Amino acid sequence: MIRALLAFVAALTLAGPSLAQTAATSYPSKPIRFIVPYAPGGSTSYVARLVGAKLTEAWGQQVLIDNKPGANTVIGTEALARSAPDGYTISLAASTHVTVPHLVSSLPFDALRDFTPVASLVTTQLVLVVHPSVPASNVSEFIALAKAKPNELNFAAVGTGSSTHLAGEYFKSVTGVKMQHVPYKGTAPALTDLIGGQIQLNFDTPVTSIPHIKSGRLRALAITGNKRLATLPDVPTFAEAGLPAYDFQLWFGVLAPAGTPRPIVEKLSAEIARILAMPDVKQQLAEQGLDTAYRSSAEFDALLRADHERFGKLIRSAGIKIE
Repeated sequence: MIRALLAFVAALTLAGPSLAQTAATSYPSKPIRFIVPYAPGGSTSYVARLVGAKLTEAWGQQVLIDNKPGANTVIGTEALARSAPDGYTISLAASTHVTVPHLVSSLPFDALRDFTPVASLVTTQLVLVVHPSVPASNVSEFIALAKAKPNELNFAAVGTGSSTHLAGEYFKSVTGVKMQHVPYKGTAPALTDLIGGQIQLNFDTPVTSIPHIKSGRLRALAITGNKRLATLPDVPTFAEAGLPAYDFQLWFGVLAPAGTPRPIVEKLSAEIARILAMPDVKQQLAEQGLDTAYRSSAEFDALLRADHERFGKLIRSAGIKIE
């Protein structure tokens, strides 16, 4: 009896990869739900819809975008964690995925253990913009000004613990300057106060700030990333501006529930790589201030873990908490 049982288990073990391969061959055979844990209309929804449309074209199965915002992305992310690990529910994740665990005392999921990284999609840079009344024309002059006036300069952020908040805190840790964080409920009111001079600076996404930079209502000092933007050719990178230690880029990627069969993950990842290499996709993303940045499942996993540790240290050091 025991010998027969062992033989049965061995047969199942050998059959496992074959069954997974069969599932991947027929995948997808029905519509795919693509969760976006953010409100419609932002860059995350734009990227999800662009990639989803291309997946639909390639595979002939509808990719349904499901915006599930709320609770700092926790609602949508929990929905993914509770979904069947069969490749038919995926989610768009941003850098917030690895910062929220350090900001919220208790989560209904583990940000690393409960998900399978599929691929990274894009990175987005941030531009340091100041009100024209700030007497600094470059990063060095700005740092000197901030050090001469500790805690007199205010920087906006779209919520405590947001990416723009962390960008400002990281700038403080790299340069040693002291500035005050002013939280806002959205990008629009923060931008309004910056243009009006109620606050002095912001670390903003290029797509939001470019019109105001070009009109002269804001002054751009430097941009994150390793290359200048074609739409802001005169704005140097932080490295070019003499601050190479300030490397703060945000990313978007695709996650699946933990336990999703590896052949399905690899098939989805490979298709995403093909999509991101398309010239029209690159152009459409560039127009939104986004750079294609494909990473395989393993490479994306390494990025998640590295940023989880990096941002965790920054958040603890700055004493940031979401009440």
